Amino acid sequence: MSDGPRLPSPTLRDHPFFFVLGCATNILIVSFVLMSLYGALWEFSTREYLRGFSDAIVPFAAPPEQQVQAILTWMDRGPARNQLASSEDPSGRDPLNTLNYAGLLRVCGTATNAFVNLADAGGLESRRLLLLSPTGNTNHVVAEVHIDGRWIVVDPSFRVIPRDVLGHLLTKEQLAEPNTFRLATHAITHYDPRYAYTRTEHIHLTGIPVFGAVLRRVLNFPFLNWDESMRWTLLVERRSYAVLVMGLLLLMVSLLWRSALDVYGRKFLGVTPVRLRVQLKKGSLAILGRPDRASVAE
Repeated sequence: MSDGPRLPSPTLRDHPFFFVLGCATNILIVSFVLMSLYGALWEFSTREYLRGFSDAIVPFAAPPEQQVQAILTWMDRGPARNQLASSEDPSGRDPLNTLNYAGLLRVCGTATNAFVNLADAGGLESRRLLLLSPTGNTNHVVAEVHIDGRWIVVDPSFRVIPRDVLGHLLTKEQLAEPNTFRLATHAITHYDPRYAYTRTEHIHLTGIPVFGAVLRRVLNFPFLNWDESMRWTLLVERRSYAVLVMGLLLLMVSLLWRSALDVYGRKFLGVTPVRLRVQLKKGSLAILGRPDRASVAE
């Protein structure tokens, strides 16, 4: 006994919105793959450039403190560098600029950028540190270097490593003590006493209007003290590294989204999105494909 005519299986043509969503997701995946490859090549070339700089400046077998001092000495007394023309506005987050423009090496933020990138290339663990005003604005930018299990403070713009009266290296916690801060900075020419260590941050998310404080609380929930990692510092100090990391993160998210579309399509619609390899094949044929024989005959 016949059960009657069988209904045709659903196809992507029956769900045009789902079809478009799948195609758009494939395009995003390809875009983020290209972004990641571009970031990887850019980061590789930047690292090679920085390594060449570091090899010429930092003594290979010297103790970390001597390596830090070698970088500061180069920043202060190194060879002649480019001067900024009035019409120039080079990016302060590109180490290729901060290492080569004398004007950028005199500004606390870009001087710290140059120091952190050189220290990283030389194998030193380094990160930036923001000194904030009581209202939360950034007063000054310095660096921290991990030496003998402690994050000691280095001030690249003043070319100094703050020390106590006995010559010991100091941490930000020690410099937050008023008397220690006064004794460590009183001999630094033109040092502003407002550059205090009573309030500090590594990544100034609270400076972002409305969302900054919320974003910090969200990140603090699963990753306590997340901003103390030097990898976060490199995200804001080296654009090539930021592009690479963002490309990989976006690629991962887009692949997870693609998997969710697959599950939804199979379970609720009875179809699957357009396969990426199929879409790539059709696209390549449309661009590179040769005309068929019938077309040639005409």
